[in-house]
Order: sequence, then C-alpha cells, then structure tokens
Amino acid sequence: MHLEKSTKLNKNTKLIELKKVEEIKINLNKYANKEKAKILQNFFKTNKGGYGEGDKFIGVQIPIIRKIAKEYPNLTLKENLELLNSEIHEERMISTLNLVNQFEIAKRLNDEKKQKEIYEFYIKNSTKFNNWDFVDLSAPRIVGQYLLDKKHERKIMYKLSSSNKKGKNGFDYLWEKRIAIISTFTFIKNNEFDDTLKLAKIYLNENHNLMHKATGWMLREIGKRDKQVLCNFLDKHYKEMPRTMLRYSIEKFDETKRQYYLKK
Repeated sequence: MHLEKSTKLNKNTKLIELKKVEEIKINLNKYANKEKAKILQNFFKTNKGGYGEGDKFIGVQIPIIRKIAKEYPNLTLKENLELLNSEIHEERMISTLNLVNQFEIAKRLNDEKKQKEIYEFYIKNSTKFNNWDFVDLSAPRIVGQYLLDKKHERKIMYKLSSSNKKGKNGFDYLWEKRIAIISTFTFIKNNEFDDTLKLAKIYLNENHNLMHKATGWMLREIGKRDKQVLCNFLDKHYKEMPRTMLRYSIEKFDETKRQYYLKK
C-alpha cells in the first residue's frame, strides 16, 4: 500500500513539473513572431558554421520573456534542466533568468545551501548556456557572486578557461571560456582585478572574435576603475593582443591615448 502511494506521488509530481514547463512553452508561443525570429537568428549567427549554428528562435522579445519568467519563480532544477535542453533559444532564456532570480533571492536570504546548489548546477551544465546573451546575463550574477568571497574555489575558472569541449557545432568550448572571463565582472566591481588580468593573459592567444570582445570589455571595465592597472597590462601585452581585444579595452581612452596604443 505504501509503495502504491509513493508511486502515485512520484507520478503526480512528474506531471506537475511537466505541466509547468509545458505552460511556459505555450505562453512563449503566444508571442511568437516569425519576422523577429529571422532577425534574431541572423543576429545570433545561427547559420552553418556560425557560433550559434542550429539554434532556433520563435521571435519573443526579452521584456516578454522576463515577464513570463517572473510568473514561475519556483521552478525546480529538474524543470530548469528541461528548459535548458530545449532547442528553442527563448525557452533556455526562461531557465537562465529563473536561475539568476533564484540565486539572487538566496543571496538576499543568506541561504548558502541554495546558492551552492544553483552554482553547482550551473557549472555542471555550463555548455547549455550556449550563446553570449545567456553567459553575459548569468555568469557574473551566479558564478561571479558565488566565488566573490571564495578565492580558494576560483580554480574552476581556470579549468573553464582551458575548455576544449566540442558540441554539435564545435563551439561548446567558447561558452565555458566566456563564462570564466565574464564572471570576473563581479570581482572587478569589487575592485579585484587579478583574476581578470590572469585570464586576459591566457586569452591573448585565443582565436575567436567573441573571446577578443569579452576580454577587451573586461579590461575596459578595469580601466574605468583604475586606468593605471589597465595601462600596465597594455604596456606589457599590446604587441600580442588581438586587434579587437585592444580596441575594446581602450575604448574609453581619449583619442591621443587610443592612437598611442593603436599605432604602436
């Protein structure tokens, strides 16, 4: 009898979880826009050979996605994983927003167990955050926040930075590398620059333009807070920096200073 009850409970729980995910998909589809989807697929390089190859959009705008995500604040990790496994970009974005929101609530409540649970889930499923919008939205607010007061655990970032994972379109490694550098945005905001500079040095030999942009962006953020630290890095490495990385990093310099590095 007890076993029968337990089995029924498990089935009911599964149905409830499935119902939530299906509701989210139905709600998103109400706002689908074919023309918008075409624009987004081009913007996020979903063409053959692009870093987003194979990704599918239904054309829902981000304010609407945020609104729907807020209607489901208590998704379980299982439900989030189901959404992350979707081939639809907007469905994966719902999960990304949900995880960020849940982590920030746990942070406010000093719920360290919940923070750790979400962080470990994120790291375990890092390649599922498989475009720059997912990474940029979530990495500083989950990985960066979690590691902010845990310097002894930051070795995971260097493991991610050396990723060579190859997924369906060969670009899984990009997202782990980007998670590593973008996570340091949280450290930068707290005037901690060492990890960003170490990763930037590692990425001097990185080939992909997305990584040049991400690294240059983080270097620029350092420069906003301490220009001399950025200049010291540039003076050592400007000759070997990819052009895009250099241009992004000096974007806030006055024209004379910019030309000084560009012409050198």
